[in-house]
Amino acid sequence: MDSVDLQVIRTAREWVGNGRRVVLATVIRTWGSAPRPIGALSAIRDDGMVVGSVSGGCVEDDMILRVKNGTLAENTPTTTKYGVSAEEAQRFGLPCGGTLELVLEPLSAASGLDDLLARIERHELVLRRLDMKTGRATTGPAQWSDQLVFDGATLSTVYGPRWRLLIIGAGQLSIYLAQMAQALDYQVTVCDPREEYSESWNLPGAELKRGMPDDVVTAMNLDGHSAVVTLTHDPKLDDMALLEALKSPAFYIGAIGSRKNNDARRQRLAEFDLSQAEIARLHGPVGLKIGSKTPPEIAVAILAEMTAIRNGVDVTTFVEPPKATTAGCAID
Repeated sequence: MDSVDLQVIRTAREWVGNGRRVVLATVIRTWGSAPRPIGALSAIRDDGMVVGSVSGGCVEDDMILRVKNGTLAENTPTTTKYGVSAEEAQRFGLPCGGTLELVLEPLSAASGLDDLLARIERHELVLRRLDMKTGRATTGPAQWSDQLVFDGATLSTVYGPRWRLLIIGAGQLSIYLAQMAQALDYQVTVCDPREEYSESWNLPGAELKRGMPDDVVTAMNLDGHSAVVTLTHDPKLDDMALLEALKSPAFYIGAIGSRKNNDARRQRLAEFDLSQAEIARLHGPVGLKIGSKTPPEIAVAILAEMTAIRNGVDVTTFVEPPKATTAGCAID
């Protein structure tokens, strides 16, 4: 989940624990150019303190006033809309006539925030169900395909890491990449069958798998919210992972190494059952061209490219172009 929204839940739990009245707002539907996505959170305390955002600030101003007056979601969860008319859109500062629909939830011990945060902090993907009639919430394991659903009686929301990153290799660069990826809401898995590397891996929250890379890729059942980055510099390991990853729906697949090494890698991959379109999905050399030299800088470059691809940004002018390949050879 968005790190800003995680901070909302942590702060709201603290406020409730201190005996304050708190209303949690969740974006459940949007129309037009809404400023925040579905699932975005904001918590408002009884004295007007606010954390998070559902609108960039304009809607929060109205909610703060209503919470301070005790007229917003007094006893049980309810829904509200902002920006339904052009006049309201202008009043609340919503861009291009955008409209938001929110669930407003008065928080209490029945909200289950302690259990929710405990699960999130264990890097679990959590499904929270809010009963609109009673205000009681329950939590359980979620699936990667689960999305926010509101049917009028129950609000089902998904919390925890919504993106997955598989790193092949447990070296120094992998530590920096894993740490930064966790900050960007990735559930990180590291694969390295080499004993001399796997024995020293101890990054909390980043699971280490010692199986062979192709088996680990297959077992993870990669989807469109998954990324794979190979960092061992060992073709026997990196190529094994790439042969499976390039056939998957993963949104990003990258490999460390120079342009020359990656061109040679593409030639090797062309000897197997991969199409030219599948091979063309490989980002190698991995990362944006930002002059990175040190492991932390390289990790930044990799995550910058991953973020751009994830957000649909064209990065062709910021990466090393590969040579075209046919089976067994490169085309100059």
